[in-house]
Amino acid sequence: MENHYYRPRICDAILQRMLRTSGAVLVSGPRRCGKTSTAEHAAESALFLQDPERRAGCLRMAQTQPSFLLKGAKPRLIDEWQDALILWDAVRFAVDQTPGMGQFILTGSVSPDWQKEFMAGKGGSGADESQKIRHTGTGRISEMMMRPMSLWESGESDGTVSIKSLFDGQSDVAAESRITLEDLAYAICRGGWPESLDIERSSALESVRDYADALCRRDLGAADGVRKDPERAMAILRSLGRHISSMTSDRSIMQDVSASGISLTDKTLEVYLSALRRLFIVEDVKAWQPPLRSSTKIRSSAKRQLCDPSIAAAALGMGPEDILNDFEHFGYLFESLCARDLRVYSEPLRGTVRHYSDSRGLKADLIVTLGDGRWAAADARLGSEETEEGARDLVRLAGDIDTERLRAPSFLMVITGGGFAYRRRDGVFVVPAGCLKD
Repeated sequence: MENHYYRPRICDAILQRMLRTSGAVLVSGPRRCGKTSTAEHAAESALFLQDPERRAGCLRMAQTQPSFLLKGAKPRLIDEWQDALILWDAVRFAVDQTPGMGQFILTGSVSPDWQKEFMAGKGGSGADESQKIRHTGTGRISEMMMRPMSLWESGESDGTVSIKSLFDGQSDVAAESRITLEDLAYAICRGGWPESLDIERSSALESVRDYADALCRRDLGAADGVRKDPERAMAILRSLGRHISSMTSDRSIMQDVSASGISLTDKTLEVYLSALRRLFIVEDVKAWQPPLRSSTKIRSSAKRQLCDPSIAAAALGMGPEDILNDFEHFGYLFESLCARDLRVYSEPLRGTVRHYSDSRGLKADLIVTLGDGRWAAADARLGSEETEEGARDLVRLAGDIDTERLRAPSFLMVITGGGFAYRRRDGVFVVPAGCLKD
């Protein structure tokens, strides 16, 4: 379906690849990250379940004759499919009945509670037919995760340094970032939300604050059908923002929230965090556990991370000027931006982003691992004076890997806030975030 205003995304090629190999593709991700536009760009027809003029009729039709809603040119987009769960099985059945690839694209802003909904479909009690899923879709429906835009997609990175090229053995880089720290602070606060790119700065920043507010007031409760207290939800989101890019425990989050005068139990916190995960807002960076030459203990805690650093800034009431005046927290938010971008850039390579930390205090902020065994380590260092420390840590880590059980890294990289991209004598690449792409 033609859209003259569509901004190309890195995941466009991924979606096309999956449509060639699957009967249907589920595009998941947080609200406003661009799922509908991307799916619509690849589709030939569409059903929008949140169209207020057709919603009631569509939901009734889904309960009586769901196959009717699937009629249309293929690929057919079913937008926000979770509003009528029975469409999942209808799509799966249609793919079974009519062999062929690329028949449907489904989009969803809420991750299904598969255990609950699938068990309901297997005979569980308490759910009507429209709330039952009888098949997980394995082998019929593939899933593509979509995130807010990277700096390359939003046009702020010039893309002179390619992650794929580095994995393929590129041995040298030479470039200069065109964005300043002021630009970077604004990009963090605005976020990678497509709708915010073409409006004035004050409106873009206000839009993110509205997003965080709506998340706490409406979306969290809708994620699992359990009413949430908006004040408690915002306090939790604010605490996650304060502890972004850290390995802070749930207990510390509880204590932080309780210190603000809001009661919180461990069970309640888990309910709220679970809802945030179902909405794809919380996306922690898990720990990497490589084989080492030494007996050093590797820390297994995940790092607190959100899908976009703008949500953390908005929850804390921070604008670009506030971030520039708090350089330490700027660094944590910058790492969050780098985590988001490396996730986006490595997705075409089927990459996964992890972090490394051990009992010696040695760390690497971001480890990109590929399915074929290749891996790379990166450290996010906002200030140029921190580059030396970051490079030293990466070289130490690479030297401690047991290369008889795991291959040597494809590359080591310090991601900086600005300046030049180059290769150091020790082989470590120094690359500004404003020079990276997939």
